Amino acid sequence: MKKRRFLQTVGTGLGILPVLGFAQPLQKSPLHKKLLPNNLKPGDLVGLISPSSATADIMQFTFAKEAMEGLGLRVIEGKHLRNRSGHLAGTDQERATDLNEMFANKAVKGIICIRGGSGASRILPLIDYENIKSNPKPLLGYSDITALHNAIHSKTGLITFHGPNGSGNWGKFNVDQFKRVFFEQNDTILYENEVEETEDLVIKENRIRTIFPGKAVGDLVGGNLTVLTSLAGSAYMPSFKDKILFLEDIGEEPYRIDRMMSTLMLMGVFEEIKGFVFGQCTDCDPSGGYGNLTIDQIFDDYLLPHKIPAYRGAMIGHIPKQFLLPFGTRVVLDAEKGTLATTQPIFTQSK
Repeated sequence: MKKRRFLQTVGTGLGILPVLGFAQPLQKSPLHKKLLPNNLKPGDLVGLISPSSATADIMQFTFAKEAMEGLGLRVIEGKHLRNRSGHLAGTDQERATDLNEMFANKAVKGIICIRGGSGASRILPLIDYENIKSNPKPLLGYSDITALHNAIHSKTGLITFHGPNGSGNWGKFNVDQFKRVFFEQNDTILYENEVEETEDLVIKENRIRTIFPGKAVGDLVGGNLTVLTSLAGSAYMPSFKDKILFLEDIGEEPYRIDRMMSTLMLMGVFEEIKGFVFGQCTDCDPSGGYGNLTIDQIFDDYLLPHKIPAYRGAMIGHIPKQFLLPFGTRVVLDAEKGTLATTQPIFTQSK
């Protein structure tokens, strides 16, 4: 679904030459020691919550529950999972309560967000971050769940997981990703695009484009570009110092991508990060006007002056097959190969 969000940016963006934009970074939240979640295993109880938009199709609740059970897990629904308040899945307090109670419940070993949409940022002040620090466990979701990933990591240091929502696509690729991350004991997880050969002489699907070559090492932060930039200036924006920034988006025309990238530029983000990867920008075609910058031109404008390893085209975003990324963990980015690889344990214990 196309998004139409109004962002309070720190600059006009469209009239700025990115190569000249070197700004002082905004004050960030205090740094927290990295907090590893407890591991998941088949048979564990996971909680389904809806911290963002309401789910109109009642069958989506069934699909999400059956998907988790198909993965070998048991399911408990949040008390307010099926609620609705306007376009939201319940009031702010109800949605925050479900999140807080799932973290507090010792029997629940992981938390799955049923969908994204919008509204997760509204509950950030209502989250019990001390409760999360005392009960670290995996949280999975993407899109609007970007707000939760960044806020929780900023306030607690917890590693969370950017990947399919509960009611999303659970084909073989995503199932294999889930099992590889959560159920298998892997010292290193390599994220590399799946390449499918066709009758065409040239492989055209899932190709990456190197923006600037090289390798970089840093903790992985980011998510949906629109949601991330909407946190600008708040206490829920993470530090970008020495990080690997990953981004994706949907339904945003190039001029809006440019405006949001300019927000990050004015914050000093591109001066701080060690590497950059963009996934997919689904349904981001221009609608007309006097002409448009392409997405490639936009990334080149903002990234090339800083000469940091960067690539685009990763399997991240609003696509059927998507990477399940541990948010906040240390990774190695290879911009020429188009890969990310974890370099340290992501759970408190081996499986």
